Amino acid sequence: MNFFELTNVSFSYDNGKKSVLENFTMQMQKGEVVGVLGQSGCGKSTLLRIIAGLEIPASGRIAAGGRVLVDDQQFIQPEQRGIGMVFQDYALFPHLTVGQNILFGLHRLSRKDRFKRLDEMLELIQLKDFVKRYPHELSGGQQQRVAFARALAPSPLMLLMDEPFSSLDSHLKQSIREELKQLLHQAQITCMFVTHDQEDAAAICDRIIQIPYRQTPAIPI
Repeated sequence: MNFFELTNVSFSYDNGKKSVLENFTMQMQKGEVVGVLGQSGCGKSTLLRIIAGLEIPASGRIAAGGRVLVDDQQFIQPEQRGIGMVFQDYALFPHLTVGQNILFGLHRLSRKDRFKRLDEMLELIQLKDFVKRYPHELSGGQQQRVAFARALAPSPLMLLMDEPFSSLDSHLKQSIREELKQLLHQAQITCMFVTHDQEDAAAICDRIIQIPYRQTPAIPI
């Protein structure tokens, strides 16, 4: 049985005038890292937004972990889906320390459990000595690790990553790719990794899905 299923999902902007996805279907197994590859404007980021619940598909069905997230009869709100996201710019809170950024989504846990989870995340990303640093005091690679830990800390059902290397210098990419691949497999998290760079996808993902570019392009997100 598939852990994640996306079946015949269609989406368009401007009341159907700009079609982005049409009857798109894919499946994922638990713990699998799948790359979604395609040109700019093909609907990669839109796909992540639909899965996260930030956009509503025109039709189709999405299920994860045995639960239906959206179909023609129901729509689970984003905050109730248990899906983590890492954005292109990492979206770290600049006024919060590394520790405070990671703790941000853990308000439902007891104080003891929050700080236990923080220690686990800092150990995973190997930044224990940086817990009181602010984002501007970190390198691009370190910021990426903190963004990963913050998304992973609440134990999401799955993790969505949108062009996570886009703001890194090219010479950093190789080491960061290896680092991220190790982190994903250590965490045993089901992950969808969106990129336009085939080398990034090949270095990190268990398999790659190509989204074809449609003649009517999407509005950039």
